[in-house]
Amino acid sequence: MRRILVMAFAIVALAGLNAWTQDAGNPQAAQKASSGKAKLMSISGTVSPDGKTLTADKDQKSWTVQNPEALKDHEGHHVRVRAHVYSDKGEIHVMSVKMMGAAKSKG
Repeated sequence: MRRILVMAFAIVALAGLNAWTQDAGNPQAAQKASSGKAKLMSISGTVSPDGKTLTADKDQKSWTVQNPEALKDHEGHHVRVRAHVYSDKGEIHVMSVKMMGAAKSKG
């Protein structure tokens, strides 16, 4: 009976080790794990002239855009984006972009 339990434990341990080594060599698995930390947020701000950063209106924080092709044709414009925010890396992954209207002057 003891021999069966030892064999079962060994099989479970080896299977777990095998799964761990496969994930360690897979960059997509690491990306999926980090995407769990990202929050989907709305940010309004100005797109840089090269389209690679977004400067937020709220706190003037500059965010690096992981997928600058999403901001194509919005360079230099004031926009609102829905994006996955990776605050630990200072990056965003843009999901959607909406142009903001020009600010109306009072009076």
